[in-house]
Amino acid sequence: MTSTLRPDRTTEAVKRPGRWLALSVLVLAVLLVAVDATVLGLATPYISEDLHPTGTQLLWIGDVYSFVIAGLLVSMGSLGDRIGRKRILLVGATAFGAVSVLNAYATTPELMILARALLGVAGATLMPATLALIRNIFHDPRERSLAVGIWGATASAGMAVGPIAGGFLLEHFWWGSVFLINLPVMAVLVLVGVRTLPESRNPRPGPWDLTSVLLSLVGMIGLVYAVKEAAAHGFSWPALGAGLLGAAALYGFVRRQLTMPVPLLDMRLFRRRGFSGAVLADLLTVLGMSGLVFFLSQFLQLVQDRHPFEAGLAELPAAVGAVAAGLVAGRAARRFSVRAVVAGGLAAVGVALAALTTLGQTTGYPVLGAALLVVGVGAGLSFTVTADVILSSVPKDQAGAASAVSETAYELGAALGIALLGSIVTGVYRGFPGPAGTPAGAHESLGAAVQAAAHLPPHQAEGLLDAARESFVHGLHLASAAGAVVLLTASAVAWFLLRGQKLDGAA
Repeated sequence: MTSTLRPDRTTEAVKRPGRWLALSVLVLAVLLVAVDATVLGLATPYISEDLHPTGTQLLWIGDVYSFVIAGLLVSMGSLGDRIGRKRILLVGATAFGAVSVLNAYATTPELMILARALLGVAGATLMPATLALIRNIFHDPRERSLAVGIWGATASAGMAVGPIAGGFLLEHFWWGSVFLINLPVMAVLVLVGVRTLPESRNPRPGPWDLTSVLLSLVGMIGLVYAVKEAAAHGFSWPALGAGLLGAAALYGFVRRQLTMPVPLLDMRLFRRRGFSGAVLADLLTVLGMSGLVFFLSQFLQLVQDRHPFEAGLAELPAAVGAVAAGLVAGRAARRFSVRAVVAGGLAAVGVALAALTTLGQTTGYPVLGAALLVVGVGAGLSFTVTADVILSSVPKDQAGAASAVSETAYELGAALGIALLGSIVTGVYRGFPGPAGTPAGAHESLGAAVQAAAHLPPHQAEGLLDAARESFVHGLHLASAAGAVVLLTASAVAWFLLRGQKLDGAA
């Protein structure tokens, strides 16, 4: 159904004093998560060299965070609605900082995977709480659009700060240092947030149903694991079993929510066409982009021989474009239309991904920089407007659960994107025809091939690197093409499902 929500009355009584200072604390939490997500890509070659993970373990290091956070976001968003969003945000930020230390000092691939999973548990508390608090702090719809734009712009700024700061640290310290930069941000967030953030919760919360929590967790992890395994290794009985278990758990979760007097997640939210359209657009967008993002840092460092700091700077245009677009997205959606801004942004990202299929080992930076700038602008417009649509579609009391649905779509898209598009890159790469004497481990990842080449005679090393890089770039081309198809599909979906949708306060 088309949203017909009227704008809230804007009076000084509903403009909470100190709301902008409170927003500055909330965006620190967003910065925390964004920086962590981006520095991992830069650190991946160093983690490969130090911990010697297999190709499959490397993918798990990259996506287990998303698996866990996707399985817990709805539960944690609903928990925040019940016990207080400020409380769960501060507890989660403290845990996030503590587990970052465990990531920094991991000594085996298995311990690194466990540390990333625990970071997902802590991260699941942060993003829904920040958006829900914005919904409750900013009652004026236009101010809320600006606040959501700043929220999204900070996430994009974190994407820029992460690679640059991470690149600097990787050139001067060991790879674990990139995780320790979370600690000062967490400390400021907690110390200032205790004094400035208002507490908010659902006044009629109902019980936090542990059965629903378990069904949600098992369902999401089982389903995503099945997709990942099928994409990486083809059909297998374990993958089929995990998929069936996940589907059954999610079916049980939905049935249980429909019969509970106060559900963990109100499934009636999905009857709103604008809400469902925004969530689906977010999922498809992140799915199409995430596989490329995960491998882009490896391309810059291991294919084009850029230093980590230089690679971080090379990714800057995407963040700059997203910051600029996020700040004007709400105004653009009111002037034109929600569906025009969202669908247009996604189509632009799709075209930019298609352009990346022309990348080669010697491609000049202007082509890559221009494509990344377009990706940033398109994604900034889309994500900011869809977040505003989702927040505007629900009562304040359900803001945490609705925000969690939005973030679940984001994290599920990231997990599926790394699993599907990442598996395309990995699958194509593993088949490269190396010269005689190529170690078997060189076929696990490009980082492993670079490491193996360092111990071979110059002529043999050159042949190995040329073959490995050519195969990696070919896989990146296929993943970019698949991502372009997904983004153009997402654009079409947004155009139809967001028809007639308006933001609060639209003229």
